[in-house]
Amino acid sequence: MALTLGALCAALAVGGCGDTGSPQPVNASELAEAQTFPYYRIYWAGPSFDGHRLVAVDGLRNYLNKVGDGVYYGDCVHTEGILGGGGCVLPLRVVTSVYLTHSNAALGKQRNTVLRGVPATVYEEGRAIELYSGRLTIEVFSDSYAHALQASEALRALNASGSSSGELPPPVFCPGLVGPIDSAVSRVMADLPHRVCQSTAAENAYIARVDDRPPEALASNAFAR
Repeated sequence: MALTLGALCAALAVGGCGDTGSPQPVNASELAEAQTFPYYRIYWAGPSFDGHRLVAVDGLRNYLNKVGDGVYYGDCVHTEGILGGGGCVLPLRVVTSVYLTHSNAALGKQRNTVLRGVPATVYEEGRAIELYSGRLTIEVFSDSYAHALQASEALRALNASGSSSGELPPPVFCPGLVGPIDSAVSRVMADLPHRVCQSTAAENAYIARVDDRPPEALASNAFAR
């Protein structure tokens, strides 16, 4: 879920969202705090991305459980863009949060794909990508689809071992995908641990019979229908 302008400005208080100057690179203590974030893996694209330096991290101090934990790259400028209506538009921000069961219908026009071996949804005309891994949603926001895709391929854990090569851990939940699902996405969804999508579909079908509601009215996904 996108951060509010106020939350983003708070995260960039070291120098972003002002009318003058550019934010400074994240300092060592802030980075160290993020590297010891205790609740779950948080993801980043390294100390810089496409020539843009890492300028802020939420870490534990700025963590909001309803939003997630973010990392921010580049300058903060006042212009129309990803957040809409003017505000802080960054070349890249990555927000990691615990997945909450929901339908992706609220994302608007979107398409489903497989990235890093896990289900993913591309929306905001390609400038935003959600990847589903472990018990997490990893949201990548950038200024173009090419950059969002590049960042997705560079993701690695900031507070755990690992690299940007290879596949991400598969999700332990069934993502609430909507819209067309091609054979590649369908195969990945079918092979998730513990056959979670199949069990989710069966549970939704049972609830629909008991509640006399169609399965699509439940918080399920297209794979389950």
